[in-house]
Amino acid sequence: MKTTVRHSCLSGSVAALPSKSLTHRALFCAALAEGESEVHSALKCDDTVASVNALSRLGVTARWEDANAFVSRHGELKEPTGMILCGESGTTLRFMTAVCATMPYEAHIAGELSLLRRPIKDLAVALNRLGAECACDEEHAPVRVKGPIRGGSVEMAGNVSSQYISALLLAAPLAKTPVDIRIDGRLESKSYVKMTLEMQSKFGARVSSEDDLTKFRSEPHAYQPADVQIEGDWSSAAFLFAGAAIAGEKIKVDGLNHGTTQADRHILHVLETMNAGMKVEGSSVTVEKSQLTPVKADVSDCPDLFPALCALCAVADGVSTVTGTRRLRLKESDRILAMSNGLKQMRIDTKESESSFTIYGGRPHGATIDPHHDHRIAMAFAMLGLCTEGVTVLDSDCVAKSYPSFWQDLESLGAELTIS
Repeated sequence: MKTTVRHSCLSGSVAALPSKSLTHRALFCAALAEGESEVHSALKCDDTVASVNALSRLGVTARWEDANAFVSRHGELKEPTGMILCGESGTTLRFMTAVCATMPYEAHIAGELSLLRRPIKDLAVALNRLGAECACDEEHAPVRVKGPIRGGSVEMAGNVSSQYISALLLAAPLAKTPVDIRIDGRLESKSYVKMTLEMQSKFGARVSSEDDLTKFRSEPHAYQPADVQIEGDWSSAAFLFAGAAIAGEKIKVDGLNHGTTQADRHILHVLETMNAGMKVEGSSVTVEKSQLTPVKADVSDCPDLFPALCALCAVADGVSTVTGTRRLRLKESDRILAMSNGLKQMRIDTKESESSFTIYGGRPHGATIDPHHDHRIAMAFAMLGLCTEGVTVLDSDCVAKSYPSFWQDLESLGAELTIS
């Protein structure tokens, strides 16, 4: 599928999608609790469906009713037969590896081609230190793991994927003895770890931590079934805010929690810094077209904001610099390369270093963009299509990884687009 987005003026309102990150965590906590849990307003997208499918291989059942997911497990987790496939979801891969390390069975875990380039070695090493047998091919999936983990102490670098920390935290209460986790250096993407701890607490899993999240301790105990509500997703809303600032008369996004631990709420600070017209009221945010000023922004704690931020910087009047970009080469695509190539096709100059990305804002031109099967790259360039003669996004159905209704929502707000 390919979608062409042409010069348009956006207006209207739309409800924020449920948070993908929180839905993942709720599904896994529910699977670890014996009984039935209800996840209200769960996001059903390619990644969360991958989690449900993977968990089903362990005897966990899930059914979707309207916007809710009902997750059930009766008895112990079951021995999986055959390969457990995680689609293209890095979260599913890391979380499943840790969950399987709590069971006395061997599991083989893999996924689609793009997932097989995502690193997992550091998590495998940590699980081995806690008593599991875990191995991967070089640094990537497929993964072979057999538990159960016994417990003990483990140290993780703070500048690798926060999903490793979250995965260990999910498994820790099921160890036979206490688990201590220490973070070496500054923990990046700290808010994602906070989301994990908060979701665990809703399911009765008590994990203590230092205020700076450099030390964690979990005593052995069981998860309990729960009913939880998933809040609106700031990650997907960020693209709508970008579109509004680039080409919006006025767009309102409802259903956002301003007291959230989601890192991508940082988009509000970015928009304010770039002089975007913005109004925050209750659970809604309204953004309108603005003459944007350049920005210096650090995405080390909110890497998923990078593509939307690049779109904003491309139309800003001046030179913007984004730092904290080192880990972005290991997402669904090499996001540094994907954004650099795409922006250059649109006649926007860029410059990159090991940990920063500079964008020379100007007037983007139309282009045909290969998003490299990366949902956030596709959505970012769609936003830039709104201020050009037309941007054609190839493989545009890849947005279903996190935002299945993206093209419909964009069209409902007044975007002129053609899907073929």
